[in-house]
Amino acid sequence: MRAIWKGSIAFGLVNVPVKVYTATEDHDIRFHQVHAADGGRIKYDRVCTICGKSVQYADIDKAYESPEGDKVVLTDDDFSKLPVAEKHEIPVLQFVPSDQIDPIFFDKSYYLEPDSTTPKAYVLLATTLDRIDRTALVHFTLRQKTRLAAMRVRDGVLVLQTLLWPDEVRAVEFESLDGVSEPRSQEIDMAETLVATMSDDFDPTLFKDEYQIELKKVLDEAIASGTGKVVSHEEAAPAEMDAEVVDLVAALQRSLEASGRRGAGDSGGSGTQAKKTAAKKAPAKKAAAKKASKPAAKTAKKTAARKGA
Repeated sequence: MRAIWKGSIAFGLVNVPVKVYTATEDHDIRFHQVHAADGGRIKYDRVCTICGKSVQYADIDKAYESPEGDKVVLTDDDFSKLPVAEKHEIPVLQFVPSDQIDPIFFDKSYYLEPDSTTPKAYVLLATTLDRIDRTALVHFTLRQKTRLAAMRVRDGVLVLQTLLWPDEVRAVEFESLDGVSEPRSQEIDMAETLVATMSDDFDPTLFKDEYQIELKKVLDEAIASGTGKVVSHEEAAPAEMDAEVVDLVAALQRSLEASGRRGAGDSGGSGTQAKKTAAKKAPAKKAAAKKASKPAAKTAKKTAARKGA
């Protein structure tokens, strides 16, 4: 793994240097958009709707449009003036009971590794959180965006989980639940019995992403059998050539076809038959060459050179 952030945890006067790593990864199979006719990759261009020209990423600013239609454009200088938390510090705000944090607030997870030759403070913090069963609420700034986060312990390692802000969790009220009568005691007893028969300890290794497994099989079988529309890099390469190279290849192809037609017309048959006839006559030509005089040999060489050219 590669660290994406370096800094320190600060609670009270204690400072714990740490490295931050992304704790999860996505194993979904990725697809590219391609042209159905030739398999070429589809590319997108940043085009201005006013001038119609392509715009480089460095020339792009961010704009906000109000519900009333007012547009405000902000530059990097405007964003640099906004208050943000310390970029290389994770300040602890408070410690709360772990069961008081609703899982709906959890966003992304990160591992924290001690970044010190003596990770005693790291181990002390992790052990303390584990013993008191509390979670530290902290501020975590990543990519110039400050988030509220929960820091807890998992198998002796500190884990940081960014939290959604309260206004990012939608309030919900379904009218379909209004006026519904309470379940009868008999129904509740039967439901509890059913739940008991299906209850077990959580083991994530028992569950698999069947869709991705079957999709991988389909792709492997298509590649192995050749039934799928497989476009290799070598086949797709001509699409990346410039016009001059493509014209050259076309010219060579036409030249080979024309040469084949001339060879067939001169021999009065196929090119293969002409080669066989020439091979049979070769010994006789060599014998005649030995008996010929030196001037005749020079003349034959010059004639052969002209034919080759």
